Amino acid sequence: MKEIHFYFDFISPYAWLAFQALPKALEGISHRVHYHPVVFGAILKHHGQLGPAEIPGKRDWTYRQVMWLAKQQGTDLQMPASHPFNSLALLRLAVAAAPSASDSNSGQPNRYVVESIFKHVWCSGLEATDAQRFEALQLHLLSQAHLTSKDPQSLEVKQLLQQQTQQAIDLGLFGVPSIVVDGQIFWGQDALPMLRAYLQGDVWFESADWVDAGKLPVGIRRTPAPQ
Repeated sequence: MKEIHFYFDFISPYAWLAFQALPKALEGISHRVHYHPVVFGAILKHHGQLGPAEIPGKRDWTYRQVMWLAKQQGTDLQMPASHPFNSLALLRLAVAAAPSASDSNSGQPNRYVVESIFKHVWCSGLEATDAQRFEALQLHLLSQAHLTSKDPQSLEVKQLLQQQTQQAIDLGLFGVPSIVVDGQIFWGQDALPMLRAYLQGDVWFESADWVDAGKLPVGIRRTPAPQ
């Protein structure tokens, strides 16, 4: 059985699309998925990058593309009333609704929790961080009988989220969604067919095209613009 690790932030529409498409990509493959909420902004900061929604022009393209991809994929996607937004409270809620600290999967919510929060953001057209909406979502998730919930504002939850984010950075992840299996990284919603081919044993992943890609010499390095 393959252990699939799905790293995401609710701020990313691509993560929502990948989350919805993942079951189909894994059909017929023995697997278990681990869901890892991470702070996308912290990953970007580590690499000295801006997010797609922080770059004029790219922001517009991103929104148009994800709406097109959602249409093609058959996934409900409505842009929230404003974007980007601060997703920290939503990420902490996901961690808080995960198994208890004594569990080896502590900080990793199940699919129901992740889907509920993603839908809160990407299926309503409303403000993702609206206080009343968030309170209702939190009450719903933390009251589920099958979940051992924690206080989303507790030090434990904050540390678990920080740990998972650092784990993502240590793995070399640079964006969301990222899927890690057997130490291999597959980035983005459009990498799902590639992931499926890998899991089905495609021999291309043993070729130099895959194995030696990171060995290509760097021809030039740009220096940061003067302040």
